[in-house]
Amino acid sequence: MDLNLNRADYLQVGVTSQKTMKLLPASKHRATQKVVVGDHDGVVMCFGMKKGEAVTVFKTLPGQKIARLELGGALNTPQEKIFIAAGSEIRGFTKRGKQFLSFETNLTESIKAMHISGSDLFLSASYIYNHYCDCKDQHYYLSGDKINDVICLPVERLLHEVPVLACQDRVLRVLQGSDVTYEIEVPGPPTVLALHNGNGGDSGEDLLFGTSDGKLGLIQITTSKPIHKWEIRNEKKRGGILCVDSFDIVGDGVKDLLVGRDDGMVEVYSFDNANEPVLRFDHTLSESVTSIQGGCVGKDGYDEIVVSTYSGWITGLTTEPVHKESGPGEELKFNQEMQNKISSLRSELEQLQYKVLQEREKYQQSSQSSKAKSAVPSFSVNDKFTLNKDDASYSLILEVQTAIDNVLIQSDVPIDLLDVDKNSAVVSFSSCDSESNDNFLLATYRCQANTTRLELKIRSIEGQYGTLQAYVTPRIQPKTCQVRQYHIKPLSLHQRTHFIDHDRPMNTLTLTGQFSFSELHSWVVFCMPEVPEKPPAGECVTFYFQNTFLDTQLESTYRKGEGVFKSDNISTISILKDVLSKEATKRKINLNISYEINEISVKHTLKLIHPKLEYQLLLAKKVQLIDALKELQVHEGNTNFLIPEYRCILEEADHLQEEYKKQPAHLERLYGMITDLFIDKFKFKGTNVKTKVPLLLEILDSYDQNALIAFFDAA
Repeated sequence: MDLNLNRADYLQVGVTSQKTMKLLPASKHRATQKVVVGDHDGVVMCFGMKKGEAVTVFKTLPGQKIARLELGGALNTPQEKIFIAAGSEIRGFTKRGKQFLSFETNLTESIKAMHISGSDLFLSASYIYNHYCDCKDQHYYLSGDKINDVICLPVERLLHEVPVLACQDRVLRVLQGSDVTYEIEVPGPPTVLALHNGNGGDSGEDLLFGTSDGKLGLIQITTSKPIHKWEIRNEKKRGGILCVDSFDIVGDGVKDLLVGRDDGMVEVYSFDNANEPVLRFDHTLSESVTSIQGGCVGKDGYDEIVVSTYSGWITGLTTEPVHKESGPGEELKFNQEMQNKISSLRSELEQLQYKVLQEREKYQQSSQSSKAKSAVPSFSVNDKFTLNKDDASYSLILEVQTAIDNVLIQSDVPIDLLDVDKNSAVVSFSSCDSESNDNFLLATYRCQANTTRLELKIRSIEGQYGTLQAYVTPRIQPKTCQVRQYHIKPLSLHQRTHFIDHDRPMNTLTLTGQFSFSELHSWVVFCMPEVPEKPPAGECVTFYFQNTFLDTQLESTYRKGEGVFKSDNISTISILKDVLSKEATKRKINLNISYEINEISVKHTLKLIHPKLEYQLLLAKKVQLIDALKELQVHEGNTNFLIPEYRCILEEADHLQEEYKKQPAHLERLYGMITDLFIDKFKFKGTNVKTKVPLLLEILDSYDQNALIAFFDAA
């Protein structure tokens, strides 16, 4: 059965956060439901559809930004009470809009995530989890990394509370009271949790998770150990997952999986006979999907997927057909309804145009008076700067509540801008003088009309660190701009992991001195991405990292007065030594630095680089041959005289050129890493070998792995 859904835009509220829109339970099967949504203006709005028009049930006054909206009520009854989290306060409303609860939690941070189960309230701020029962404090947990979402398995089915925290360090933490029962590693930073089928599945223990890098999975949370049931790896490189729901949109009696992503993608997955998800439908919106729900809003009897977007649009993807088959009388009635709707919209549009004209004249008059005051229009920017493991690049996503005019990118550190297929903006580069003003990149992206979301890809060089700045200018008058800053860290291509191979040959850097645990932690935060800003609890901490470009490893263990860093790449140790020495000098702290270099690690790192270097050299040679082979093809009229290898290059010419174009300076980057490795190896021996670099580059141009290793050993 094919799934055909038609889009219907209902109304627009203010900017919305993740999971702030819900459908109230229907009065009867497939009857229309009311939609309730909270926005950044602090307004809670409930509306329903009547004769194709949105009719407001209630609307609250503006207040603090609403971070979460959940439905609750007594267990095993319709969940129709509305709870919102704003700042550190929880407020409750009836379905008619009467406020019945105002609970000040006294949390020092704003609430980021919330789950309601009967009289139990599960909350999390950035690092703090709290459980309240009847507004009385029950349990508390301080997380080592940021908490992105919180959920509790259904108490009515399991008869005990099992809260689960989704944490930024790629871990789901299962709690019992105030203690962690066990931790589950997931393939990316989890951003959203949801009960499978809305009730935890057959066992009540099935939990869905979505990650910021677009992966989706199902885990059964048993009392002893988790069971990983399935996982979708995001092969199509779609956006991060912000919201998930279960609803039978296909109409086969089995609930489907509805997924909303931060690139505007809405997906529907059905389940096959083996209970594995299969993609049945997808639809692209122009902005982040912050909430998703299945239900019936537009018309009785027609199921639909209702979504809210970042800029506040409430949109339905409905099963109601656009063109209806009807008799002559009904067709006339339908045409009359359509005419009335068009004339109503036309008069509304004329009124708005007249109002805009009036306000514009009023603004012009006031701006010419001596008492004129100018106000900068404010606008919201939703940004995300994350490292992608697959291609060792950073993804910078900028989303604005109104259309973007242009984005200026400036960097004081050398970076490469990579092509993004989804990006339709026109880019132009300005020349910059890196020697006099530390400007290595100035690029302007001019966006097409109605573009509200821009995605850029950036690749940095480890050891070179600084700041990347994005100047975002929307299409609003008077012209205004917001600046966003992103730190390119010294070990920018390293990603947190939870396990490393301890059998690799490791180099060790040891620091000792009169520094505190929090001081050393701040240096680690400065050097490495994905480290929590707050020092973890305890006297000693160990973090593991993996280089996404080379697959080398780093282990950092530190406590008050001592830090030990181990890596199978000498260059990583060299970068850390230089940066940490510099940071300690800035703070006037005397450091004692010692290191142990393992000679075998150099050969090990060269072997890790080998397949990547060989592939890039071969790709570069193939691309160089394409033009000559095409000329031969035109001259001879066919390719039969060519050897199979050359014929294959011609057949794959477009693919090869596209791949080569997607990876600018990839070969130079690998050459640079090998050169750094060569210099760093001898730097630790107290020898300067920069004069031998030209000879090294000659060996790389006629690359042979054994010759390269021999050169490293002989030098």
